[in-house]
Amino acid sequence: MKPTLLILAAGIGSRYGGLKQLDPIGPSGETIIDYSIYDALRAGFGHVIFIIKEQIELEFKEFFVERLKEQVQVDYVFQETWMVPEGIRIPDNRNKPWGTGHAVMMADGKIDGPFAVINADDFYGRGAFRVLADYYRDWTPARANDYCMVGYPVANTLSEFGAVSRGVCQTSRDSFLRDVVERTHIERLPDRIAWKDDKGQWNDIPENSLVSMNFWGFTPSFFGFLKAEFETFIQRNSQDIKAEFYIPGVVNQLIQGGKATVKVLDSDDKWFGMTYRDDRPRVVRSIRELVSRGVYPEKLWG
Repeated sequence: MKPTLLILAAGIGSRYGGLKQLDPIGPSGETIIDYSIYDALRAGFGHVIFIIKEQIELEFKEFFVERLKEQVQVDYVFQETWMVPEGIRIPDNRNKPWGTGHAVMMADGKIDGPFAVINADDFYGRGAFRVLADYYRDWTPARANDYCMVGYPVANTLSEFGAVSRGVCQTSRDSFLRDVVERTHIERLPDRIAWKDDKGQWNDIPENSLVSMNFWGFTPSFFGFLKAEFETFIQRNSQDIKAEFYIPGVVNQLIQGGKATVKVLDSDDKWFGMTYRDDRPRVVRSIRELVSRGVYPEKLWG
């Protein structure tokens, strides 16, 4: 079975200062998304779905449809702040999307087998796509609640230019996820890596701590769990203009409740991404180095 690639691309890029999803960083105008799709196709993926905001639909179609139409089936679904259960009222000044968990919910009905979830602005490397595709190679519905994720050491996932959000993980000896908690403010301080809590206190994180970069592997059963958890979340947080419904929170509930397992997969590839505008030159250099080594062609889609 060929898995689906679900790309979270509805972010408004407030820290980046623009649509980083469409920012060309490759030698022939490729975006990070292009490299993710290229790696996914080489790993055996057979379908791509973008989660976007309706206001950027035209830009996305003009940018991606033409170059991908001969490569893979592509679909789009929208994530909007007003997409909440009937009867829920949200503040007029709520502009921020409801988070990664809410974004994945938007693809319900579009996927009938295993799928990977990735961020549009993160480069994961082809090995990450390969190990996830291999994990689901012989998938059957009997493995309905058998999920996975690709993990990275936190020290390899930081930006030099500000704080980042990461799902900090605890794993068992046989590489199953035991706990994952979203930390929304992680930085490399002069003498250590730490995260800042709501009280402004810094808490240390060992450099080799495993974190989620939102590279998840799920099956269609996950949509039902998401909807149930989102009902509870939105009832409690509908008036909070900053509240977000994160994937790690739902995954953690499922693990603790014994409803699902999450296998942690290893990849030898180097992660990099564009959280801030100042991250861009490093990403451009990194891609250029991979092209010069022959990992990618000068032009991906020719």
